[in-house]
Amino acid sequence: QVQLVESGGGLVQAGDSLRLSCAASGRTFSGRGMGWFRQAPGKEREFVAAFSWRSDSTVYYTDSVKGRFTISRDNAENTVYLQMSSLKPEDTAVYHCAATYRYTINTITKTTTYEYWGRGTQVTVSS
Repeated sequence: QVQLVESGGGLVQAGDSLRLSCAASGRTFSGRGMGWFRQAPGKEREFVAAFSWRSDSTVYYTDSVKGRFTISRDNAENTVYLQMSSLKPEDTAVYHCAATYRYTINTITKTTTYEYWGRGTQVTVSS
């Protein structure tokens, strides 16, 4: 089992920055894929960013956040971060952290790939 707890959300203005954290406990990070997803009101949950904890440590981003968001990890703290800059009103959503042990490079961006989910943290960007 893996437990995930997000924090760091809030209300900011367009152009501001936020850093989201996802504290993980339970099974080891080794071999795990970690992702951030978001869900805006009335919309489906969508992929934001992910990385593979395997030897390749590849990172993935959805096009709309490339160059603005950065996913990273702290092995010692068992924590994953999402640094968000140049925030836009369309980034407003509940942001969820997720973990998976059964993924490929073709599936790591899909919500159905992930076995474990946090409850989310609200990010609101005002114009």
